[in-house]
Amino acid sequence: MSAVDTLRNRAETRKIARLLDVDVDQLVFLRGLSADDVRRFREQVVTALFDGAPEMLDRIARATKLVPAAVAATISQTALGPRLAAGVAGRLEPHRAAEIIDRLPVSFTAESCAHLDPRRIAGIVQRLDEDLLVRIAVALAERGDDVTMGRFVGHLPDTALRRILGLVDASVVLRVGFLIDQPQRVDSVIELMGTERLAAVIQAAGDGLWPEALAVAGMAGPRWRHAIAAITARQAPEHLDSLVRAAHEQDLWESLLPLVALLDDAERRRIAELPSLRDTAVLGEVVQAVVATRLWQEFLPLVELLPGPSRRTVAETAGRLPDGELNAMALEVAEGDLWEAVLPLVELMDDPAKERVFALPAFQEHGADQARPPSDGLPLG
Repeated sequence: MSAVDTLRNRAETRKIARLLDVDVDQLVFLRGLSADDVRRFREQVVTALFDGAPEMLDRIARATKLVPAAVAATISQTALGPRLAAGVAGRLEPHRAAEIIDRLPVSFTAESCAHLDPRRIAGIVQRLDEDLLVRIAVALAERGDDVTMGRFVGHLPDTALRRILGLVDASVVLRVGFLIDQPQRVDSVIELMGTERLAAVIQAAGDGLWPEALAVAGMAGPRWRHAIAAITARQAPEHLDSLVRAAHEQDLWESLLPLVALLDDAERRRIAELPSLRDTAVLGEVVQAVVATRLWQEFLPLVELLPGPSRRTVAETAGRLPDGELNAMALEVAEGDLWEAVLPLVELMDDPAKERVFALPAFQEHGADQARPPSDGLPLG
């Protein structure tokens, strides 16, 4: 499973844990599944939970229609409570549910939102006053209810979103973005933020939220993904170092390296000079990840800018790869016409590793004409 898929899997699993009211660690069996499979499972959970609701909810909903909205709101608070009130709201027509919500305290509504049928959110949100939507969103943020905000944010009008983005912490934006149910809205949310606010959000990722930031970048379109990469590259070295360490500790290279590939040489050089990329353990893991995910085209421009000892570590690690992985690397290099970047790495390998590389079928077929034999008889680039 790719790192991008891993991050989406984490988000989907968090959402299922909330639906089932269990600790996310109890759903460890979902980790090996694709994110799309976990999402489909979540949709089945929603159907089972809300379509199988007790008939009592339908009876209460029918009775609710017979009284004024203000009376129904009072009953919701005093007799039903947030969970049951949300269950009843999910059985009402959206306009009737909105009429009742409009008369409830915002704190009660925010608590109820966590228990509302996610499929009913769009219809209800469309009928609520914008000021009320903003107050509910802020209340959810204050409660730390990122999962529920992630359900709602994709249905909010831009005017409400713009106001909300100015009222919640940058860390909330990241956490909610990670859990958003409508990832197609990510670009419009970033557009509403603007680059100054986006920079503040990226700065907040340094407080243990790099996986969330990488997930949001992965959902963004090309324009904003490039902007995220460039703004991130301008962060302080210690901030960037924490990003590399997070990628190392959580195996997120497949999410990070495509962003690095979007940078210009000056921005990429700032990454290459980080202390973390002098760590042999980190570099060794990067090479393994690049092999597994076929990201040589994204990785090699960074390798060219690494300090000499770091380049040698990359070369030595690559030289120890099994023949099958080395041949797969050579094939990818040939497909991307990357020999000019790879052959200097081969020169840094010891003689047995060089001989293995030049004996590879992929090299013999595609790369032999790129190398020239030195005086000792071993071909070098």
